[in-house]
Amino acid sequence: MAHHQHDIQHILREGQDRGYLGRIMMLALLAPDIVEAILDGRLPAGLDVNVLRKPFPVEWGEQRMVFTGATPHAAGPAV
Repeated sequence: MAHHQHDIQHILREGQDRGYLGRIMMLALLAPDIVEAILDGRLPAGLDVNVLRKPFPVEWGEQRMVFTGATPHAAGPAV
């Protein structure tokens, strides 16, 4: 954990804004199937960088509901 804190502190010393860093780190919390869809160019309708800049749920089922309209307890990938 200390190593990661050092990396974050280094990034902040380099002049990156805390808000920007927080938004970028949130992307690491995206459900794997949503990440795969983005990388494959299969973005769900209405999902773009402007949506991902705003706070979103951390729970993957809720992400699927918010980003794709799938029910939060849907089994498997929804995108």
